Amino acid sequence: MVTVGIDPHKHVHVAVAVDADGRRIGKPLTVKNDAFLITALLKWIRSVADGMPVTWAIEDGRGFARRLADGLLLAGHEVVWVPTRLTAAHRRLHAATGAKSDLVDAAAAAHAAIATPDLDRHRIDEHVRELRVLVDYRTDLIKRRTMVINQLKAQLHVWLDHTPGDLARPKGLTSLTALLDAARLGTHVHRTLTDMTTEIADLNRRIRDLDTTIKELVTPLAPGLLEITGISYISAAVLIAEIGDITRFASSAKLARYTGCAPIPVYSSDKERHRLHRGGNRRLNSVLYTAAVVQKRFHPAAQELLARHEPTKGKRGARRILQRHLIDVIHRAMTTDQASWQHHITRYQLTA
Repeated sequence: MVTVGIDPHKHVHVAVAVDADGRRIGKPLTVKNDAFLITALLKWIRSVADGMPVTWAIEDGRGFARRLADGLLLAGHEVVWVPTRLTAAHRRLHAATGAKSDLVDAAAAAHAAIATPDLDRHRIDEHVRELRVLVDYRTDLIKRRTMVINQLKAQLHVWLDHTPGDLARPKGLTSLTALLDAARLGTHVHRTLTDMTTEIADLNRRIRDLDTTIKELVTPLAPGLLEITGISYISAAVLIAEIGDITRFASSAKLARYTGCAPIPVYSSDKERHRLHRGGNRRLNSVLYTAAVVQKRFHPAAQELLARHEPTKGKRGARRILQRHLIDVIHRAMTTDQASWQHHITRYQLTA
């Protein structure tokens, strides 16, 4: 058995092969992150593995390594994701004191994969891949819109006595356009501010179009998820895009840890207590926070849960308990929804 640890980067990836005992075999490989990436890696590993089965352990930088993982999986290889905390732990175990390099990190990823056989396996689902692109693009558009709105408001304070509050909505932009037309502004200033307003309007339109597309894609994929109070179409899309295959989390407790909603036990002097987990996937944590806030306002059962825990845990502690409870509900809903995907895929394959 050969395990290949990979330290991914934007321009190059560094790969190190080790045997079942953790000893390096062959020469490490530094390969460009381009169209010939998979071909170069497979050619290299054939000369190193000598026909033995290969597992590829990639340090969890999915932004840079997602294409790499997809290509290796499509080539018939097993791919696992190694959390950065595990890589750091094995780097301290196996490297010289203070040593850190791309080769050391790649070898540490391989050692972590050998020591932790239940790491997340990489899987490909076309629904998830499609939603992931749309969700990431929507996030980028919102960041761009926020930047332009902030720049515009900073300029408007100099030229106008009043500016509409919410420029992400058509009503606010219409009011601002009327104010700009009525104000006595120089030609260049008026044109610049109008151009910024036009850019915001264009970003608003593109975001609305994306929202419509995401809604059409999510509706048949997540009927159970969408029934949960506080989970919108966008929230459901983020959950599907970030989690992917829900079966990789054997229990809701593991999903809670992944999302940063599992309280961490801190025992000292025979006192049992827990503290907030500040790790995990922050995008998913944000979705759960929003859902908890919505449920606090509109869901009677959530209101009862909060009222029961607030006297002892406080408002924030009670909300975290609600978020942890929501993980159980979401895990069940996503498991049921994904089973329906597989059912439809199987029926299609049988009738094709």
